[in-house]
Amino acid sequence: MAQSKVLVIGGAGYIGSHVVKALLQENFAVTVFDNLSTGQRCNLLAKAGFIEGNILDEAKLNDVMAKGFDAVVHLAAKKAVGESMENPQKYARNNLNGSINIFNAMINNGVKNIVFSSTAASYGMPQYLPIDENHPLNPLSFYGFTKIEIERVMDWYSRLKDFHYIALRYFNAVGYAADGSIRGKEQNPQNLLPIVMEVVTGKREILNVFGNDYDTPDGTCVRDYIHVEDLGRAHVAAIKKLMQDSQSHIINLGTGKGTSVLEIIQSTERVTGRKVNYDFAPRRAGDPSVIVATYEKAQKILDWKPQYTDIDEIIKTTWNLEEK
Repeated sequence: MAQSKVLVIGGAGYIGSHVVKALLQENFAVTVFDNLSTGQRCNLLAKAGFIEGNILDEAKLNDVMAKGFDAVVHLAAKKAVGESMENPQKYARNNLNGSINIFNAMINNGVKNIVFSSTAASYGMPQYLPIDENHPLNPLSFYGFTKIEIERVMDWYSRLKDFHYIALRYFNAVGYAADGSIRGKEQNPQNLLPIVMEVVTGKREILNVFGNDYDTPDGTCVRDYIHVEDLGRAHVAAIKKLMQDSQSHIINLGTGKGTSVLEIIQSTERVTGRKVNYDFAPRRAGDPSVIVATYEKAQKILDWKPQYTDIDEIIKTTWNLEEK
C-alpha cells in the first residue's frame, strides 16, 4: 500500500517540526514547504523532503501542489499578537492572501484535504468557561481576526468545491519533543515559558508578571498549556479523519486544565533547581483572568486527548533542550 503524502507548510517551525515528527512516526511521506523566516534548518527532519518557498508565491505553490498530495497542513501564518496590531498590512498580506494562495493551488491541482493551524485568540474575552467551539468569536487582535477570516474562506470553499478542512484552534503551545529530536528553539519568543527559560539561563535579567490582582487563586493569569507533541498527534488524527470521511470541522485543542503564571514559575524552579527572578508589573490591556478549553469535541471526533497533563513534565521537556 502506497504511503499517504502530506505537505506541511511551515514545517520547519516550532509547532510544524513536531507535526512533521508525528506524521513520520505514523509512516506518512512528508514534504516540508517553508521560507525559513522563522523556521530553522536544524528542525528539518532527515526523512522529510524540503522545498524552500513562500506562500505569497502563487506559481511556486502550484508547482509544489502538482506533485500530488493527499493532505496539506498549513502552519505558515504570522502569529505575534502585538506586531499584528502595529503592522496589520503584513498580517493581511501573509495570513489572508497567503492562505488563499494555498487553497487555490490545492483546488487547481486536485488536493482536497487541509488541516489548518488556527487559534484560541479567535474567542477573545471568555464569556464562559471552559471555552468550547460554540463560544462567540470576538478577537482582541488583528492576528486573531485573520485566523477567523481564513476559517470562513475555508468554509465557503468547502461548500463550493471538493475541499475539506479541519481547523484546530490551539490554546497555549509549550514544551519540546521528549526524545530531543527537535533542537531549534523559537526565535524572539513572545510566550511565557520560553521567556521564563531565558531568565533561568541568564539571557534575560527578570520576568515581568503582568498583574497579581486577578480573580484567580494566586492573583495571576491562568492559561491552558498544551504540549506540542500532543498538538502533533492531533494533526495526524485530523488528517486521518479527513481522508476517512471528508467532513470539515473546527476543533479546540487544550487540556481542560488551567495553570497560573506563578505556578509556571514555581514548577520551573522545581524542575531546574534554579531561581526565576520576577517582578510584578501592571496588567496588560485585554488579558483575561482565566482561559481554559474543553477538548470534548476533539475526543469525540478525533479520538484524541492530551497525554501531557502534568506541568512539571511539560516544563522538563523544555529544560532538557536548554541543558543540551
